Amino acid sequence: MALTVLNEVNEALIKDSSPPMLLSQLGTPHYQSSSMQGIFAQFPEILFIHRTYNTTGVVLYTFLVDGPQVQLEDPLARAVYFAIPAREDAEGLAQMFQQFKKFNPAWERVCTILVDPHFLLLPTLAMEFPAAEVLLSVFHICKFLQGKFYQLALEQPVERVLLASLQSTMCSATAGNLRKLHTLLSSCVPLAQLPSLHLHWLLNDRIWLAHRWRSRAESSQYFQGLEVTARTLSQFFGSSSCGEQGLASLLQYLQQDPGNRANLPLDLSPQNSPPTLDTGPGVHLVEARIQNSLNAICTEPAVRLCLGEFAVVQKSMHLIGSGPEKVNIQILEDTHRVQPQPPASCSCHFHQAFRLPCRHILAVLSSHHQVLPPEVLPAHWEAGAATSLEGILNSQWSETLEKRLAVALLTEEVGQLLQHCTQEEFKLRYSTLRELADCWIGPYEQVQL
Repeated sequence: MALTVLNEVNEALIKDSSPPMLLSQLGTPHYQSSSMQGIFAQFPEILFIHRTYNTTGVVLYTFLVDGPQVQLEDPLARAVYFAIPAREDAEGLAQMFQQFKKFNPAWERVCTILVDPHFLLLPTLAMEFPAAEVLLSVFHICKFLQGKFYQLALEQPVERVLLASLQSTMCSATAGNLRKLHTLLSSCVPLAQLPSLHLHWLLNDRIWLAHRWRSRAESSQYFQGLEVTARTLSQFFGSSSCGEQGLASLLQYLQQDPGNRANLPLDLSPQNSPPTLDTGPGVHLVEARIQNSLNAICTEPAVRLCLGEFAVVQKSMHLIGSGPEKVNIQILEDTHRVQPQPPASCSCHFHQAFRLPCRHILAVLSSHHQVLPPEVLPAHWEAGAATSLEGILNSQWSETLEKRLAVALLTEEVGQLLQHCTQEEFKLRYSTLRELADCWIGPYEQVQL
């Protein structure tokens, strides 16, 4: 059953007169069309390796050609080989690389291999490609630093400056610009966090020589092309729970003409690279326990709302990082800040409006292998409480309901501000609110709030 889906796709591609596919007989899928094989034979000097993990921790290795001679309009045309190793250890990767070399005699001409910072089995790579130099990929360094900036939970103006400087430097990676970025990061990032950024990479000239030949326009196009490739791999393989099924979907998509591909729905929401969360069998047990805890302590309407949030967590959760007091969670394009200690809170609209555990709080619980504690719920949501909110949850969304939720959110925010300000600030802010109330509903002597 392991290769059934892929074999069916392979037969369909052959019937459609598509290039023949090469299939490994070792029980692990390895795919390469004749055109992909020809592109690698034409540009074998620099090999770019990208890894994509699916929701169960299965990894897809994508080999891409790189270098000054590669001028392909379709960024996905750079992909020349796909492989899912049986295990991501020295033996499994050695088997995968040997299979690649078996179908590609031009492997002996590989001079440089570009990998991501999380790739640890460098000795295996060096053993299989003894004449090649292994370097960190500039694209993956950029993605690594972007993720680190989000983890640091810096002030937004500082974060924006760092991201803009990183983008500018990547498109013009001169030694001077790299030193400026190094200095900027050294001054903006807390000293204790600097080692995690590996700033010495910015001063390693050998890494940047493999990229510096590109002009600013070429660098921008290069990064955009790799971003499209990475997101395509994440959408079709990374979102699947079955490695073979995910690869089959990816192959079907790649068989489309580039012009037709533009008409297919491609989710360009930000996706993550190597996973930062456990994706093994233990996670499924944790997910079941979270669902059971919701059923045990929540009202039925609250369970429906929270399970809807949790469904999103299970499909697209990205844990960006954690600090001593708060955890930063990024789910697709939204980033919110979570206070995990009871009473748990999140900056997202769902939690602020309903005061229920949102997808971001559930993501933190899942990553920490914890269940939902009763104290995170307001009293009116606890099991056995009156279900007076049933009508709101079952009603259709309307302008009135939207106003009600907006007012509730604003009231909660104002209340929090008033509780945590000084006595002097409280008097000033209360006076301002009193003036507004008098203007809207009449003097205090006539109508008391």
